[in-house]
Amino acid sequence: MQRLQEAFEARNKKLNKIEKLKNTKDPFDAWEKLEFYAQNGFESIPDEDKGYFLKCFGIYYREKTPQQFMLKLRIPAGYLTAQQAQVIGECAKEFGNDYIDLTTRAQCELRYLAIENIPTILKRLQAVGINAHQTGVDNIRGIMGDPFDDLAFDNILPSHHLILKMQEKFLMDKEWVSTIPRKFNTAITGNSVNRCNVFVHDCCFVLANKDGVYGYNMYLGGKVGEVAKDANIFLKDEDEVLKAFDAITTIFKQYGFRDNRNKNRLHFLIEAVGMDEISNAIRKVAGVDFASRGITMTQIDYFDSDFTKVRLKDNSFAIHVAVPSGIFSGTDMIKASILAKEFGSGELRLDMEQSFYILGVYDVKTLIEDPFFQKFPTNNSYFNHQIACAGTKHCPFGVIENKNDAIELSKYLSKKVPLKESRIRLYWSGCVKGCGIHGLADIGFEGAKAKIDGKVVEAVNVSLGGKLIDGAKEGYSILRAVPLFYVKYYIEELMLQYKALKKEGESFEKFHERVLSHYTKAYIGFFLQLKTYLSKKGIEIKLDIDEIEKTGHNEEYELFSLGRKLYYKLTKQSAFKEYDGYTNKNPNEKIEPITKIVQDIDPTLAMIVTRILDVKEKRAKVFSELVGEFSYE
Repeated sequence: MQRLQEAFEARNKKLNKIEKLKNTKDPFDAWEKLEFYAQNGFESIPDEDKGYFLKCFGIYYREKTPQQFMLKLRIPAGYLTAQQAQVIGECAKEFGNDYIDLTTRAQCELRYLAIENIPTILKRLQAVGINAHQTGVDNIRGIMGDPFDDLAFDNILPSHHLILKMQEKFLMDKEWVSTIPRKFNTAITGNSVNRCNVFVHDCCFVLANKDGVYGYNMYLGGKVGEVAKDANIFLKDEDEVLKAFDAITTIFKQYGFRDNRNKNRLHFLIEAVGMDEISNAIRKVAGVDFASRGITMTQIDYFDSDFTKVRLKDNSFAIHVAVPSGIFSGTDMIKASILAKEFGSGELRLDMEQSFYILGVYDVKTLIEDPFFQKFPTNNSYFNHQIACAGTKHCPFGVIENKNDAIELSKYLSKKVPLKESRIRLYWSGCVKGCGIHGLADIGFEGAKAKIDGKVVEAVNVSLGGKLIDGAKEGYSILRAVPLFYVKYYIEELMLQYKALKKEGESFEKFHERVLSHYTKAYIGFFLQLKTYLSKKGIEIKLDIDEIEKTGHNEEYELFSLGRKLYYKLTKQSAFKEYDGYTNKNPNEKIEPITKIVQDIDPTLAMIVTRILDVKEKRAKVFSELVGEFSYE
């Protein structure tokens, strides 16, 4: 534990302003004054309560909606009864402009709430077993789990009861309310399918097997932009899970950094002392010599929402309701609760992709004929796995609107490139903070700004290759600062490639592994821009992304291979007499000018091909030398 103490002392010589604020007041003082604030109005709330202490109880003041609050609910693993869903819907409809956000942590957020109504809302929710305790700021947040825990055929270890036991440790306990250095996210799954994005939390308990015994491997240090690392700990039973959870939260509380709030999640403590030190500390604090890691069994991507229905172990079905960008309403929630009672078991499950399931359904046909499913149609490849965080409408950090941007793109793609038997994850974040987990998407979008003709416009950075399985993996950027009004054309071209080249039933993730992963990110980005340019100019050239040679991710060779391919497709003749590997044998040999062979060739296309195939000392070596030639006109 010596290294932990040394790291703590090195990083806590100067407290950040939030830590100083936390030392001035007991959060429960704000909680106990809630009725007073409701009776005396918005102006009676001191700045420190609006800015921090009320957030300890899920009550967020949002300057984007002056004098109105957002309430972030705590719904363990997204489990809702029909009665709970009905009350949430009624509260949103009566007090919150009939608006609900479904979140990537399988929770609900109510918005547009006046302080005068919040005590009433909380009492109504509490009456059906829902609260908002510790869903904000420096607290152990809502714990995620599998929406089909103890229901799906792939469930080995039912885990939901463990979530409830973990909560008993900290909920409304003064020792834990606002006493840790930063937020702490947790997830647990006893399933082989990763339905809860389990690998990107501060603390992750993942189904594993060791020596024939099922238990959980422990992963630690995940956050936005960082996948959790294997802690080399196997937990053989529920008692060990609870002891390990108690130990890691205690360690974070005692040794976590309290200086720079941008670098004080658990990830940074692990980075400072090493995972071995953390794992040994967990064993010491827990008083248990936990076994080393087992074989991680959660290895299957979240596929259930590709289909309208999912058969459960009792032979009933869970019916997927895809909610575009998580934008829901109280009216919709009430309707969902009615359908859950009429056609199902009276239960709903929120999921990690801002959507939900109605459980226990036997008469699937009659249920999906309800007008509700015209508003939320099932089985659309562009909406089944879509996420978008709050964006500029509700978030002070957002740089694009985001939610409706995501919806518009998915609608556009649905019309232009309809897909069947396909799985593609489209995740949108309104800014670099990444709350829409864009880094884990098949195709990720991160809000940005671009300049076009001297004017600043809304834009996105586009990434590919994120993964939720095999320990999870962050994607890589292929396009930067693409104006929003143009990004749909690039993604359309990408989807056309996917549709043309994919195998039957192949997901985009598998397509990426089989095809796209062989090429540099620069080539992929340039190819999409080139194809879009050709399409907009009405230039018909049959060219697929996999037609160039695989060069071992050598960008210069890829560029030359593309130039050769374009030259031949345009002229029906080879650019050079002889080739040596990925280049021409005679470096001084000049191509016959393409403008002489092809009359009326597009000048930009001619210039690009010429620059790629120029004599060696003059030719373009990287794709970035050429991207500026494409016009957005």
